[in-house]
Amino acid sequence: MLKENKTLKSALIKEIEKSKGILILKPAWVARNFIPPGRRFGLPESEYSLGDRGGICERWIGSTTKADNKIAVPNEGLSFLNLDLKEDITLKEAVEEFPEIIMGEEYSKTHTGLKRLAKIFDYADRLPYHIHQMQQHAALVGANSKDEAYYFPEGVGMGDHPETFFGVHPVIAESRKYEVLLPHLVEWKDDKILKNSFGYTQNPDDGFHVPSGTLHAPGTALTIELQEDSDVFAMMQAKVGKTFISKDLLWKDVRKIDREKFGEKIILEMIDWKTSADPDFYKNRHTPPKLISGTKNINGEEYWIFYNSEKFSGKKLIVRPGKIYESKDNGVYNILIWKGKGKFNGLEIEGQNFNLDELLVCHDAAVNSINIENTGKEDLVIYKFFGPDVNPDVPMLG
Repeated sequence: MLKENKTLKSALIKEIEKSKGILILKPAWVARNFIPPGRRFGLPESEYSLGDRGGICERWIGSTTKADNKIAVPNEGLSFLNLDLKEDITLKEAVEEFPEIIMGEEYSKTHTGLKRLAKIFDYADRLPYHIHQMQQHAALVGANSKDEAYYFPEGVGMGDHPETFFGVHPVIAESRKYEVLLPHLVEWKDDKILKNSFGYTQNPDDGFHVPSGTLHAPGTALTIELQEDSDVFAMMQAKVGKTFISKDLLWKDVRKIDREKFGEKIILEMIDWKTSADPDFYKNRHTPPKLISGTKNINGEEYWIFYNSEKFSGKKLIVRPGKIYESKDNGVYNILIWKGKGKFNGLEIEGQNFNLDELLVCHDAAVNSINIENTGKEDLVIYKFFGPDVNPDVPMLG
């Protein structure tokens, strides 16, 4: 639509020029119908429940990815620009139309789109044990792989089950994966498949890196996630708490021909057994914040919170009350203002205010100095999300 509408194109160019390359985004709320929402987003209670669609369980941030739900809703998951225009423009349309302006001339030559998705997910119960297909399997259904990473923000209730199950006991991967795991998928009746995994406590200001193909069941902590731009998965747990999970979600991203030929065994072939059975999983996947060298001063500091991957990266920026922090990065990114209020290169920002807490920073603005002012009485906390190859200095574990 944008390519055919010269008025909208002209308005978008003017907005980018007016804002000096910083675009305000609207929240993108996403419903899920397999686990009830945790209701910690701050929405009015009446807005969480959406009938057959389930409930609002996720907020996607700076998203160019469409949600893949059974009940399809136009543009669900896509972020819209917060512009004073008669017609709405999605961030996806803007990036496709003006890649060199938003992503930078050089970066846009080698990268098609932003290729990352940030989100907050908020569920009342633990998510089912599942995997996200690796690229060779996701491609079979026309999708992308979904490496992801988690960060658990401070100051939020952790829910009833703040522990995540990761991986599988190594002996199962070595010789018994069909004998031990397959019956749970075939019978599809309870949650006992979890006994084959390890539980890790979810701690505030902490996180994990989870490559696609890794067996996992996230706990109830409100979680900020950064991932590849994909919505593929295979749920492998039949029941969570009192909720029965439809077996359709086991097959969601499996070709009909493979399901008919191999049955439930095909899911076990999609698992990254090396990572899932890694006896040093915690050492190799645990990602607590890392202070970024040279960023700490009396005005604030920055930390890596999403790292150990070239596919995406992310930072936490803290600006002290009454201070101005100078920020400079390697390329395009989007931000979520988590706590506090202030100004971002002159634009008013405020955490938990859905009209003022989400921005996209275009390449030219990102690589020049941005002044971030904390006008409040508490720390201003901002999360930054980057796509592939933007930060060549991102830390790697091991």
